[in-house]
Amino acid sequence: MTIAPPILPVDAPPPWLVQAVGATVPIEGPWLPLEGGRSNRVWRAGDLAVKLYDPTSATPLFPNDPAAEAFALQSLTSLPLAPSFVSSGAGWLAYRYQPGASWRQDPAAVARLLGELHGLGPLPGLRSLPVGPQQIGQQARSFAIAGLPPMPKLSDPGPVRPTIVHGDAVPGNIVVTPQGLRLIDWQCPGNGDPVDDLALFLSPAMQLLYRGAPLSLAEREAFLAAYPCRATVARYVLLAPLLHWRIAAHCAFRAARGDAGYGAAIQLELG
Repeated sequence: MTIAPPILPVDAPPPWLVQAVGATVPIEGPWLPLEGGRSNRVWRAGDLAVKLYDPTSATPLFPNDPAAEAFALQSLTSLPLAPSFVSSGAGWLAYRYQPGASWRQDPAAVARLLGELHGLGPLPGLRSLPVGPQQIGQQARSFAIAGLPPMPKLSDPGPVRPTIVHGDAVPGNIVVTPQGLRLIDWQCPGNGDPVDDLALFLSPAMQLLYRGAPLSLAEREAFLAAYPCRATVARYVLLAPLLHWRIAAHCAFRAARGDAGYGAAIQLELG
């Protein structure tokens, strides 16, 4: 008689992952699914958060790179900006769980957090991000689909000193902990222009997808007023039409693949 394998709950981790993580670090307690991400599956296992990457969720704007996240967390582990790296393996990563809730209010605190990150300068070993209207435009055209309005043509605001960029600074990746704000989900970092992080946080589409509503005008102004580098804010203001067109193109790219929610976000971003 053939015995059928047990049917696991949909949100249960695959047995191979439990075994792989357990072989590198002791796990105490059950594996509990965590919500918030739109690309990968994450569980809390004792005092760890364990991420299982979905390679099919990578996009031209968000590469979802496990090696990049492991490298970033290992490099930043002594700073109060990101979770502490614990271990990693083929397609998975474990870090210290960050107790708290996803960000929903006080944009000035996020501006100060991002300003602290960007003040570190570049992190050697990370990919180079597109900088300036020409490079940003080339990247956006590479995945833009038909139906979008013409891409804005902007003058180059001048040279940029590259710095570390989180690359996915949306509300769902900012955790309000008892010790302050922390950035999680470092699978898209790079060295580039910090205006990328400003645009993603201010993005009406990303705020809708992760928080349920865009920022108000007062919230946008509070964020920009609190960001510590005024030159970066001025450059963001100049590049904003192109930066947000690129995000709209990303939303259209995701919507064309059938990803829920992105279709409604396109016009919001273009507005």
